Amino acid sequence: MSHWPSPAKLNLFLYITGQRADGYHTLQTLFQFIDFGDTISIEPREDGQVRLLTPVAGVPDEENLIVRAARLLMASAAQSSRLPAGSGADICVEKRLPMGGGLGGGSSNAATVLVVLNHLWGCGLSVDELAALGLSLGADVPVFVRGHAAFAEGVGEILTPVDPAEKWYLVAHPGVSIPTPVIFKDPDLPRNTPVRSIETLLNCEFGNDCEVIARKRFREVDVALSWLLEYAPSRLTGTGACVFAEFDTESAARQVLELAPEWLHGFVARGMNTSPLQQTILAQSEFR
Repeated sequence: MSHWPSPAKLNLFLYITGQRADGYHTLQTLFQFIDFGDTISIEPREDGQVRLLTPVAGVPDEENLIVRAARLLMASAAQSSRLPAGSGADICVEKRLPMGGGLGGGSSNAATVLVVLNHLWGCGLSVDELAALGLSLGADVPVFVRGHAAFAEGVGEILTPVDPAEKWYLVAHPGVSIPTPVIFKDPDLPRNTPVRSIETLLNCEFGNDCEVIARKRFREVDVALSWLLEYAPSRLTGTGACVFAEFDTESAARQVLELAPEWLHGFVARGMNTSPLQQTILAQSEFR
């Protein structure tokens, strides 16, 4: 089997600028990858089967984003006569990223499967085509497919590549899982933050409009953020539950992690504007 990174992301800022008639929220957010995540292992098959060898308890294959991504690529490539006969795969995932943590684990898994199987099967779909497939799986999938830090607008589908500072982060999980709808359905969620240019936003103090709701509804998030804020600028990522503090050096981040109370589980990671997956694919000099 070949092994591929499925990195986490952080939302360095997240602002809710409105709500559409269909219920979806419009936003402005800044995605950056970190050098920490899951690992996807893939062994091509020649019998047309896609098998997930590490199923998630209670999640049938047809609902698992990894399997859905593989089958979606298979169908799209076959429709355009770009799927070699018999293409299939055995897939394993080594999970490090928590579900409901705001780190993009499921979206990253789906993107890694799309990018890697396109590569291994030799389908030849472009990055734009893969990103379009990814969008049908989830709003965060395209940024992982494209593999570069990005400013996102609309409902998260309008991406502009950017290069924010690559800081060191202490990422902490408060021990709860936050379903995204819990945040977006809360009547107190700010929904009228003014739309601003990326230039303006990059020069403002970063914030997250979802944070006030996460802190109100989940005491563990409130306590974790209160503790981190004693040491460094800190905030929620995505809709939570993970929180992070930013530092200029790895040693500074690790010093604070060593002080963390027992109930706060965390890790230190480097911000990366080019995804570890993209770097792995490019290192093989075969990605088109």
